[in-house]
Amino acid sequence: MALTDTAIRNAKPRAKPYKMGDALGLFLLVQPSGGKLWRLKYRIDGREKKHGLGTYPDVGLGEARRRRDEARELIALGKDPSREKQKSKARSRIQAENTFAAIVTEYCEKRKRDGQKGWSPATATRSEYLLSLLNRSIGKLSISEIEPVDVLAAVRRIEAKGNLESARRTLQLAGMVFRYAVATARLRSDPTRDLKGALTAPTVTHYGAITDAKRVGELLRAIDGYEGQGLTRIAMQIAPHVFVRPGELRHAEWNEIDLDAGLWTIPAEKMKMRKPHHVPLSRQAVALFREVHTVSGPAGYVFPSIRTRVRPMSENTINAGLRRLGYSSDEMTAHGFRAMASTLLNESGQWHPDAIERALAHGDSDKVRAAYHRGAHWNERVEMAQWWSDHLDQLRKGADIVSFPDRAAG
Repeated sequence: MALTDTAIRNAKPRAKPYKMGDALGLFLLVQPSGGKLWRLKYRIDGREKKHGLGTYPDVGLGEARRRRDEARELIALGKDPSREKQKSKARSRIQAENTFAAIVTEYCEKRKRDGQKGWSPATATRSEYLLSLLNRSIGKLSISEIEPVDVLAAVRRIEAKGNLESARRTLQLAGMVFRYAVATARLRSDPTRDLKGALTAPTVTHYGAITDAKRVGELLRAIDGYEGQGLTRIAMQIAPHVFVRPGELRHAEWNEIDLDAGLWTIPAEKMKMRKPHHVPLSRQAVALFREVHTVSGPAGYVFPSIRTRVRPMSENTINAGLRRLGYSSDEMTAHGFRAMASTLLNESGQWHPDAIERALAHGDSDKVRAAYHRGAHWNERVEMAQWWSDHLDQLRKGADIVSFPDRAAG
């Protein structure tokens, strides 16, 4: 006899569990505690099994029958409903663990450990920050549930604040995360693949840099007279001599620098091109490093944060110092010391262009050619480093006309 809602409501607990049958294997199990559990009795592969369908009154009689019918359809297809329920729970658990934010963390950790292709500390910090801007919008969503419109809405919030380049880069990074999820079998396709062109293209701007010889001299004199933090002044004084990337200077550590040999070896993991870079140090650069050594040496960061020695100085420190000296971001930036050196060294006509490129640590797509030039131009780079520092000294003195004597004649 089929069950009724009245019979179920009026069913009282007994000393032992008992069943109230419905039809087609469905029954209600009444517990001594008063709980009422829906169960389906079925056979699969010749074995009798029971499948839970929920608890009364959360699952009413009509819903219990609907769930019974769904389970019987699976059985007709040769599938075990209990096993399918376990698989569904497992999938749900995996989806809950595979949120966008969780996979971002996993991807970023992988990129930081990726050997020669790994992110530098500066790149990792910047990338993690940009991806964190998406947390509020899609961070808690399962990555398999995220649609293109979700990603677009998230990056447009960044774009709406006028941060066009950050929005573009964030979308690019999000695509990398989604493709990583595809590669690790947690996503079918990258939802950002059809969003190309959806954002406003940022205007390409160049780092502010002073490349006029007379103005370089004025800048060097201004830096010498800087009245702010001592470490900031020395960092600005060293920057034109070594012309490394600002992040490489900030992250310099004393164990990388051999002042006696006049050599700074930057490890691959700190370099943009993921290859170690050797910087010959002129007498002037060594003297400046010795000066800062009395403040921050003998171990740790050469230019530590003013708040803690376990972190390097802020990425904004040198730029802030230049602003304090009266130079706008359009005039001069921390990165501009590289353009300054590149322009004036090339204009001098004294040095092979490949030696200058090697000094700037620009990549070479031809590995054989890159290896050859790294060795072939080392002696020239050592000589060039000293010439460049001497040239900076001459500019600092305010010479209006700077001659470039022929090295071969000397």
